[in-house]
Amino acid sequence: MTTTTHAFAAHAADAPLAPFTFERRDPQPDDVAIDILFCGVCHSDLHTVRGEWGGTLYPCVPGHEIVGRVTAIGNNVTKFAVGDIAGVGCMVDSCGHCPSCNDGEEQYCETTGFVGTYNGPDPVMGGHTMGGYSDHIVVKQDFVLKVTHDEADLAAVAPLLCAGITTYSPLRHWKVGPGQKVGVVGLGGLGHMGVKIAAAMGAEVYVFSTSPSKRDDAKRLGATDLIVSKDPQAMADHVNSFDFILNTVAAAHDLNPFLALLKRDGTMTLVGVPESPHPAPDVGHLVFKRRALAGSLIGGIKETQEMLDFCREHGLTADIEMIRIQDIDAAYDRMVKSDVKYRFVIDMQSLKQA
Repeated sequence: MTTTTHAFAAHAADAPLAPFTFERRDPQPDDVAIDILFCGVCHSDLHTVRGEWGGTLYPCVPGHEIVGRVTAIGNNVTKFAVGDIAGVGCMVDSCGHCPSCNDGEEQYCETTGFVGTYNGPDPVMGGHTMGGYSDHIVVKQDFVLKVTHDEADLAAVAPLLCAGITTYSPLRHWKVGPGQKVGVVGLGGLGHMGVKIAAAMGAEVYVFSTSPSKRDDAKRLGATDLIVSKDPQAMADHVNSFDFILNTVAAAHDLNPFLALLKRDGTMTLVGVPESPHPAPDVGHLVFKRRALAGSLIGGIKETQEMLDFCREHGLTADIEMIRIQDIDAAYDRMVKSDVKYRFVIDMQSLKQA
């Protein structure tokens, strides 16, 4: 059995998103059905909808920062009850038995790759998965998260399902904590969460930005200061001093000035994927200080739950601007101009007016 789902979808790379209906499966024994209250707007949504990464399957219903209320559960579901507040992030399935899945790192699934919340192969219905720009979603309980923030904060919780875990996972993996000096490159949707989380972990945090005007905001979010990355003297003042740098910038740029700031055995981790490759870094920056250049992809389900619980404990949510679904294309245009502080979130009640 299926249920008609109302959504907004793109039908081509150059077409605006528009109202769309499709069929979702009714809950199977291991499934959780969720009425979507809020859905964050990730830059990945824009890249996919506009065909900038290639491989987009149309019609495309984006959205993988989902918070909503459980409306039904399958007979085998033990982790959720009707009425619970739940979240869905970037994944809705994986093979479940490869070494990475067994380790709770489903995002690195080695057999099939993880199934994306949208634009992935739908293992039940066939075709491809449809995301959170819709009125409800049905997901296996093993890929659903418990949300325990106050209900008044739920809109600002939604971006944690991607921006939160994308920054929390590398900070946690490289054991960021008290006594460490940590840099965050870029102060956007990802970067602002990286600052909040690293500061909550007890690190001394600095933001790297080309915009001196962001200094006050960086400090408000928890940074000690902002370093203007295009100022050679400001950068030189911090050479060989950082334990860890989280680089959130998704545009190709010179990595060398940041690598030079790492201490011996320091690491810079990239979480943004540019449309064109970064210029190759100078190997000398790595060899002569035993520095590392690494990457990180979202986080597993267990770690995502850990991140949500950490954020609740520390009172962390995203800084958001709420929009109606009808304004999504205008929001995309503003995202391209970095005109948002720091994440758009769709009030999915607006879908009823569409």
